[in-house]
Amino acid sequence: MAYQKTASGRVHKYGDNVDTDVIIPARYLNAFKPEELAIHCMEDIDAEFSSRVKAGDIIVAGYNFGSGSSREHAPLAIQASGISCVIAASFARIFYRNAINIGLPILESPSAVSALQNGERVEVDFSDGTIRSLDSGRLWVTLPFPKFIQEIIEAGGLVEYTRRNLEA
Repeated sequence: MAYQKTASGRVHKYGDNVDTDVIIPARYLNAFKPEELAIHCMEDIDAEFSSRVKAGDIIVAGYNFGSGSSREHAPLAIQASGISCVIAASFARIFYRNAINIGLPILESPSAVSALQNGERVEVDFSDGTIRSLDSGRLWVTLPFPKFIQEIIEAGGLVEYTRRNLEA
């Protein structure tokens, strides 16, 4: 999925401590193609996720999203499923870094997480950190990534960002 400065889609909401084993179960770690991982994304916590998710949708979750093992498969499976962004109350540090490394936009906003409901339509502007419910009109503002991290995400991840800078 190409990076956009904004995203909009329906919320898929989950609770606290969603770990990498739930995001992509270990039994699928032998899959190397992102589209194969996407089929099994979130299946142990939400068996209908892969059939329900649409391109642009947004995962909203509680505290410590992406805890557990440091598998890079987790943000990759989320991104390949069509999710445009993850909004959580907080992220496990290794997931946070892995998401940036592959160009998956993520935002921390405990207040948005507590208010947003499953299925609600949301629009996110990554450049200024705004999260807006298209259903209720409510608005939350969180800190956007610094410019250099926005550039990494915009490039599609750290590898492509580095490649572009070396070529320049």
